[in-house]
Amino acid sequence: MDNINHLKKIINPLLEWYERCKRDLPWRHNPTPYRVWISEIMLQQTRVDPVIPYYLRFMDALPDVNALADASTDHLMKLWEGLGYYSRARNLQKAAVIIKEQGHFPADFEGWLALPGIGEYTAGAICSIALGLPTPAVDGNVLRVLSRVLGSRKDIAHPSTKKEFTAALKSIYPKQETSSFTQGLMELGALICLPNGQPKCLDCPLKEFCVAYLDGLTEEIPLKSPKKGRKIEERTVFILKCNDKIALQKRPSKGLLAGLWEFPNILGKMTAEQAKEAFNGFSVTPLAPSNHIFTHIEWQMIGYEIALQEEAEGYHWLPAEDILREKAIPSAYQTYINYLKQNCF
Repeated sequence: MDNINHLKKIINPLLEWYERCKRDLPWRHNPTPYRVWISEIMLQQTRVDPVIPYYLRFMDALPDVNALADASTDHLMKLWEGLGYYSRARNLQKAAVIIKEQGHFPADFEGWLALPGIGEYTAGAICSIALGLPTPAVDGNVLRVLSRVLGSRKDIAHPSTKKEFTAALKSIYPKQETSSFTQGLMELGALICLPNGQPKCLDCPLKEFCVAYLDGLTEEIPLKSPKKGRKIEERTVFILKCNDKIALQKRPSKGLLAGLWEFPNILGKMTAEQAKEAFNGFSVTPLAPSNHIFTHIEWQMIGYEIALQEEAEGYHWLPAEDILREKAIPSAYQTYINYLKQNCF
């Protein structure tokens, strides 16, 4: 009860601050369930500024749920190219197909939560921002804000902490201001209550209620247990050229980057001579090394451009311009995409 009474104090200062200081973001204009849903999925694992052009392009190409449900996989993935975590786009379309078949968007938290790719945070955000329901959306930013305001030393990486904070928020939600309250907490965590000992406490509308600020504990709070280390994978990437065409292959239908186009590659690092021999190439050009970090895996890559006399079997061969225009290549290969742009026209 003490936490709930304490949190009630933040409502009005937060709402007033959000109204004055909120960023002008495209998904905040006409916040329909579709527009909020697309923005929230794009913003997962991605910063706001890079998302804006993707969001605008996506909404221009697929302005409603029926367009999303009917889009070709290649078109959808090309629109998503560069955002990463491509399973998000696949789940968007799966959910869009369900919504189209039902003939309406879900009307409550449970309905949204039942759709593919939508967890408690996203369902809470959509329902509170677009539907006016008192459903908290608790992510890392919000956990940090609440931990500092309450002076909590509970581990924010533990599910029980999120569950406790969600319940506390739900009990104090201002029912006529659900959208602004949800977005105000998000905005405060993104702009003011920053991580890693760098909060802008003097600019915070909640500083007089913030236990961590008043007790000088903002560098210690929130408490978060460390993540497990990433697995390292070494890979060799090949840009195979034959006349004016480049080889692509599709990744398996399940797992990391499922079903996406990529340059041929293998586990392990080959020498230039081994690469030339493997493809019976007549010239080999070493390419720049590249690293790419996924959530649990880090790829450490080297690459070679290999010129072939005839198209090797088992690959999809296309002119470079068609690849860049039509095929979604994961950003893990950005170094080699850039090489293609600069050297294959």
